[in-house]
Amino acid sequence: MNTLLEDFRATLHSIWQRRWLALAVAWVVCVLGWLGVSMVPNTYESRARIFVQLYDPLATQVGINDTDRKAAIDKVRDSLTGTLNLERVIRSTRLGESITTRKQMDGAVAGLGKAIKINADQDNLFTITARSASMRYSDGENARLSRDIVQKLIDIFREENQNGGQGEMKQTLQFLDQQLANRQGELQAAEQRRLAFESQHPELAQGGVSLIQRLEQSRASIRGLDADIAAAQSSLAAINAQVASTPQTVAVSGPTGGLRGQLAQVQSDLAMMRARGLTENHPDVITARNQIVSLRQQIKAEGNSGVASGTPNPAYSSLESIRAERQANLQSLQARRAASEQEIAQITSQQFTNPELMQEAQNISRDYDVLKSQYDKMLTDRENLRLKGQVVSARGTAKVDVLDPPVLPRAPTAPNRPLLLLIVLAGGIVAGIGVAFAAGELQSSFSTTSKLERSTGLPVLGAISQTLTAEGAATKARRTRNFYAASAALGGVFALLLAMEFIQRGTIA
Repeated sequence: MNTLLEDFRATLHSIWQRRWLALAVAWVVCVLGWLGVSMVPNTYESRARIFVQLYDPLATQVGINDTDRKAAIDKVRDSLTGTLNLERVIRSTRLGESITTRKQMDGAVAGLGKAIKINADQDNLFTITARSASMRYSDGENARLSRDIVQKLIDIFREENQNGGQGEMKQTLQFLDQQLANRQGELQAAEQRRLAFESQHPELAQGGVSLIQRLEQSRASIRGLDADIAAAQSSLAAINAQVASTPQTVAVSGPTGGLRGQLAQVQSDLAMMRARGLTENHPDVITARNQIVSLRQQIKAEGNSGVASGTPNPAYSSLESIRAERQANLQSLQARRAASEQEIAQITSQQFTNPELMQEAQNISRDYDVLKSQYDKMLTDRENLRLKGQVVSARGTAKVDVLDPPVLPRAPTAPNRPLLLLIVLAGGIVAGIGVAFAAGELQSSFSTTSKLERSTGLPVLGAISQTLTAEGAATKARRTRNFYAASAALGGVFALLLAMEFIQRGTIA
């Protein structure tokens, strides 16, 4: 342990003896390092946050959903760092002042693309960041340039969002208009062929409806008429049964009225209920039947005295009128069915008599129908797209709000110059000490008797101390003071550089 301590003290003594060499090396390293640090330009960064509101009731109403608007926003965001938009930023800021050739523009675009970042914090929240570290400009100019770049990107974002792909929309509309014109010409030609064919064969002209369609329509009509006829026949059978069970006349005694008149009235009411479709289990029908039974028992108890000639039964007359109406309805349905059967027979006979003509009629009708449906669909799509384009042109793809506008940066984000100055100072001191130590190790001198004894293997009897005269001591003290002054000057230069750095930061406006 004592040997290690002795060696450490000997090393310190050796370095101290060569302190001027160490100080010179430290000065050289620090001056060169500080010059290098001063050549590194300050990087100023400006940023802004924008919020994009996707929901829009009017856009949703015309069919522009949130997915479409988000896709459009992503496209705008990705296109911000494209070559065309970066060139617009360069030409509208100080970056484009000294650019005269295409090669210079390409280099500026590449550099600006690396200095811009667009991050999506959320689906509709974006952060735009721009850095400027050009050696051609001062710190203040670089700070203002970073802010101008971010502001120009926000303006382009708004402009692109407001345009909402109007160029693409316009090209799409032009393409649809051209296709509509072509389809319209084809549709007119098909219509002319159909009209010419129908003028030559009027028996096959049915308003553009093909014979197969007419045949299917007639068959479907017959199926529906068969169901209606069955229902009408069932209804007629029911009313016939009611008519058969209802007397044509009723006998009354004396003045028209009394029990017989009441019986006739109740029977008439019961007939009307059945005509309306009430079942036998209906409460009103049950009550009417009970009243009829009661009235008949009372009339039977009175006897047949005073019975006059019969009078027409109003219930029978009412049932007769209902039966006539249902018979007429049944005859009408049967007549319509016969007409449909006749049309089917006519179409079938035409198919058998002239199949080539029928095939031609079907082809002409089918071609016309296909072209007409395609034209109508394309026309609807064109109008929907035109409406969407008008909405996007008037309101934009989405609403853009600037939450944090770009501000003028007050301090550089890189490099950390005070830390770099301190690292250079520490490196210079370490380099100076290292050089002094290396020089001491290379020289064949011994600072202690024990070291000399270990190196030679011979005993050392003693050592003679250095004795200085008064003049020598004064010279040594003066040299020591000069060393301290030179060391303090190195620290003073470091402090001056730090002060200049902070003063320079404070003067940015």
